[in-house]
Amino acid sequence: MESELPRYLELTRKEARLTDSQLDDLAALTRRLNKTRRGRGERLTDNTLIRVAVDMLLAKESSLSGTTEEELRKSVGL
Repeated sequence: MESELPRYLELTRKEARLTDSQLDDLAALTRRLNKTRRGRGERLTDNTLIRVAVDMLLAKESSLSGTTEEELRKSVGL
């Protein structure tokens, strides 16, 4: 049986600080993906893409190493 709650109410709120550039690029990517879906599927949001990015990071957990943000980025190929 599907939940009666909207998807966003099933999720836990978590605040993150992003750079202006990250916010701009994320919003642009969200708009582009929503244009290409042409009404099919669910509406994509910045939060949707952030959740996908978190899943990608967690999938690379074994590669993740470092003590700074720069080192962590390098360890996963960024």
